[in-house]
Amino acid sequence: MFSRAGVAGASAWALQPQWVQVRNMATLKDITRRLKSIKNIQKITKSMKMVAAAKYSRAERELKPARVYGIGSLALYEKADIKVPEDKKKHLLIGVSSDRGLCGAIHSSVAKQMKSEVATLTAAGKEVMIVGVGDKIRGILHRTHSDQFLVTFKEVGRKPPTFGDASVIALELLNSGYEFDEGSIIFNRFRSVISYKTEEKPIFSLNTIASAESMSIYDDIDTDVLQNYQEYNLANIIYYSLKESTTSEQSARMTAMDNASKNASEMIDKLTLTFNRTRQAVITKELIEIISGAAALD
Repeated sequence: MFSRAGVAGASAWALQPQWVQVRNMATLKDITRRLKSIKNIQKITKSMKMVAAAKYSRAERELKPARVYGIGSLALYEKADIKVPEDKKKHLLIGVSSDRGLCGAIHSSVAKQMKSEVATLTAAGKEVMIVGVGDKIRGILHRTHSDQFLVTFKEVGRKPPTFGDASVIALELLNSGYEFDEGSIIFNRFRSVISYKTEEKPIFSLNTIASAESMSIYDDIDTDVLQNYQEYNLANIIYYSLKESTTSEQSARMTAMDNASKNASEMIDKLTLTFNRTRQAVITKELIEIISGAAALD
């Protein structure tokens, strides 16, 4: 009787570690699969960081001369002290982003300020139209402000921006048929490799500039010269904002990919430790099973 009970008990006992072993083996496979996936992601983030670092170096180098032109173009508005009459209601709002992501809050910070500006201007009785430079800004604002979009420019950020790109955008705005009185261009101004600031710069139509009282100090400027200057000035400010935005984006992407690579390293270390502990537990249970089985036979 005791022998039959002992055999039955031993059989029931022997089945339990097999279930535990199967479960642990499945866990080891899952951990191995996750480790492989995270290591592949880490390779991608490291590669993207290297690419972003190379693009950032070039963007920062090209930003310095573009800044000189941008500041020079804005100087006229400051010196002439151009002010829009109260009865002028049409306002053009330009948001500068790009078509690419994985760069932190670069695009959302511009969209956030644009939403705030639209709300403020609308409350003041202004008619606001939006121009999206880059597909990301369109994607963020299209749900809530789709009826206010005048035009959207895509294929931004894939290559370094040129003055020709800015000229195309400026020409499209001038030929859009929307005769705005004043406008604002919102973009991220580069400060350092780890810092940027969302800024807003003014733009004005030809009629607004020509009717400004302070423009009378420039005696030799006729209508044709002023029109040429206004068109060139608009393209110049857009070019300046594109360069600032591109440099900010590449630095933010480089930082984001660096953080992602570090987080992946931490996850790999934790999963490796978990894998080793689980494997050690499996081996220990197998040894216990062998020893206990041998003892039961004795």
